[in-house]
Amino acid sequence: MAEATVTGAERIEAAFGAAGEEGRAALMPYMMAGFPDRDSSLAVAAAYADSGADLIELGVPFSDPLADGPTIHAAATAALEAGATLATALEVCRSVAERVPVVFMVYANMVLAHGGAAEFARIAAAAGAAGAIVPDLPLGEAEDVREAFTAAGLALVPLVAPTTPAPRRAEICAVAKGFVYVVSTVGTTGERRELPAELAELVAATKAEAEVPVAVGFGIGTPDQAAEVGRLADGVIVGSRLVRAAAEAEGPGAAADAVAEFLSETRVALAG
Repeated sequence: MAEATVTGAERIEAAFGAAGEEGRAALMPYMMAGFPDRDSSLAVAAAYADSGADLIELGVPFSDPLADGPTIHAAATAALEAGATLATALEVCRSVAERVPVVFMVYANMVLAHGGAAEFARIAAAAGAAGAIVPDLPLGEAEDVREAFTAAGLALVPLVAPTTPAPRRAEICAVAKGFVYVVSTVGTTGERRELPAELAELVAATKAEAEVPVAVGFGIGTPDQAAEVGRLADGVIVGSRLVRAAAEAEGPGAAADAVAEFLSETRVALAG
């Protein structure tokens, strides 16, 4: 008798559930595949898994990352100049996917340019991915991609922003798979001094409408900020701060140590 296949959405749900059972929000660090170089990105991924990441958001290098601020944009450019491709991201995914659910952060052009949504979903699933975030694929234009991802066992994770009208937010939450990604602030990714006062209301409204976990990203750059968000949401996404740590390190080992130190401190803050 064949064993039942665990879908990416189920893996994501289990990761959030395990964190919840520990009385904390799930920790989801972001990284750019191939940055600062191939070996360093593999070392960073391993350090994430070793240091308590519940999930990993894995950026696929792209030349025009509209949702990303200067730090991640520069990382994408450097990765591409060093020769990184989708194959690099798939390699990083395969290296840790058995330990931690991996969710690609990938732009629609990259999905469509590699044989279309069904083929992209097939190769992502074969690499062990649990899902993907496609920030420039809005509701109403994502149906074919969502169907292809679901058929491959992957979750297409939607985004909700502070500017999303309430009726549209409800529609987004109704079709969400894996989790809902709440963008904490207007603008692109990057570290912020303070989190917006309106975030609590946005997260509460999204949680009331979604049947899947709700995670918050954009602007979270310190363990204290992560803990603040963790008291509101089911998950916390940290990106630019960790990409900067990898950029400032000298070599794969130093990059791994730098991100591991930050993640360990953040896990403690979330538990507290």
